[in-house]
Amino acid sequence: MGLGGISIWQLLIILAIVIMLFGTKRLRTMGGDLGTAVKGFRKSMSEDGEPEQPDDGTQPDDGANSAAKDK
Repeated sequence: MGLGGISIWQLLIILAIVIMLFGTKRLRTMGGDLGTAVKGFRKSMSEDGEPEQPDDGTQPDDGANSAAKDK
């Protein structure tokens, strides 16, 4: 028994039908587009937009504090 009661033969039949419907070229293009989308999603999730904290425990200087210090 396979995934959730689906046997390997049923999966192969579904795969054959999908290949006949879409063709290998379109499936390859869709797979590449999906891979690019997942890569972009992972990159955006790893870049949370917050600046990294220095190791010494001080806050990073964003330029706003230095302008106030200069006055």
